[in-house]
Amino acid sequence: MALLTPSRRPAAVAKEPVPRTLPQRRRGTGSRKQFTAWLFLVPALLVFGLFAWWPIVRSLLLSFQKTNLVEPAVWVGLDNFRTLFDDPLLGTAVVNTLFFVVLGLLIGFPAPLILAAIMSTVRRGAGVYRFLVYLPVVIPPVVAILLWKWFYDPGSGLFNNVLGKVGLGPYSWLESSDSAMLSLVLEATWAGMGGAVLIYLAAMVGIPGELYEAAEMDGAGIWRRIWHVMLPQLRSVIGLLLLVQLINTVQVFTEPYVFTGGGPENSTLTVLLLIFRYAFQDGEYGQAAALSFLMVLALALLSAVYLRATRSWSTS
Repeated sequence: MALLTPSRRPAAVAKEPVPRTLPQRRRGTGSRKQFTAWLFLVPALLVFGLFAWWPIVRSLLLSFQKTNLVEPAVWVGLDNFRTLFDDPLLGTAVVNTLFFVVLGLLIGFPAPLILAAIMSTVRRGAGVYRFLVYLPVVIPPVVAILLWKWFYDPGSGLFNNVLGKVGLGPYSWLESSDSAMLSLVLEATWAGMGGAVLIYLAAMVGIPGELYEAAEMDGAGIWRRIWHVMLPQLRSVIGLLLLVQLINTVQVFTEPYVFTGGGPENSTLTVLLLIFRYAFQDGEYGQAAALSFLMVLALALLSAVYLRATRSWSTS
């Protein structure tokens, strides 16, 4: 009896992979694209350099010169900086500016975040509330300041009239060195927080609802949900807006100039207002440029330190 063996198929011969030929890039395509990119980029660089970097370089040169911008400039070296540091008003302006920055952070920084958190829970009429919040940003700054200047009027102002009905006041909001800076911060907060509120609201929309639901299932109340869910999710936005507010408050000028002119008794004199006095009241353009250059250095150092300290916020 013949032994039956299963039939075997011949082993398949491994085929050598056919080398795929990459499509050869057409000669000159890459260089043509680079040329096109530079063609669009060069005009923007020229405009940016002419209107942004050249004034900075010109101000740096001007800080080492004595000139009235009419007669030929005279090179004086570091004399403008020496005269600047001998001026007692410089210390006053720096302290007042730092005081404005601190008040702005204590009052003006948390206010938009709190208002945005409240508005995020509103469902009916949300568009109306957003319009009302952003409206002060649309009003020209000088118009808004003049409006608040009437609010602060010690005789017929809105604030003293309202407080008088409950037996308070009248207060000399802008005439007293104790309350003048606080009055400026309140107006600046009202006028500028609309944009921050909208940014916070847009960021809150991107927070997944599952995080709030999970926290609520774990028994977290409203404040714990805000602290452990909302604020960590908004960390990068909070950091960016904090840096923007620091830079803006250091450069405060319009409020002290229109409200008080730096008074009373130089209690609202800021660094930018002092630069304005040097240039357009005293005609010392070199000193004004020197103080401007020092302010740019301070802001650059502040921004670098802040960005390095908060570098992990955008990665974690």
